[in-house]
Amino acid sequence: MLIVRATKKLLGHTNPPRAVEGDQDTTLLGPWYATALFWRPRLALLVNERTLLPVLLPLAPARSLPARIPEEIATVLDAHQVPEAFIADELRHMQDCRFATTANRSVVGIMNEFTKLAEIYADDSARPNLAALSLRLATTPCSPLYAKNVSPDRELATLVGSAAA
Repeated sequence: MLIVRATKKLLGHTNPPRAVEGDQDTTLLGPWYATALFWRPRLALLVNERTLLPVLLPLAPARSLPARIPEEIATVLDAHQVPEAFIADELRHMQDCRFATTANRSVVGIMNEFTKLAEIYADDSARPNLAALSLRLATTPCSPLYAKNVSPDRELATLVGSAAA
């Protein structure tokens, strides 16, 4: 099961299946956080709680967002050259996607920073390449990772490397 901890802004725009007490994330990467970006077109920004890896995807159609999240995460993992076996295992655990409210203010703060950086990096492009933008955001040094691997892309590589060992 994949647990997505969404902001009120995103939950107000979608009607996703909700997690109930006792639901636990079964993916190796763990829970993801999500918010809505009211750009044109509207986007959703996901950030992994464990690695702070960002993933951008179109918000519309909002009803299908829970079904589209696993594939978009897989696309960004593939762009980071994560082994196919790891991605397939994550996808297998993401078949059931449920939403809950945010619980980690630090990750919400990182989402806010990624939102500001994404606006700068998108450079007023009407249709930014979301995978490329996600990859660029992943190189951003993040203070919660300073004691470890500094940026989400490096944190992901370390996690995947230790899972393969």
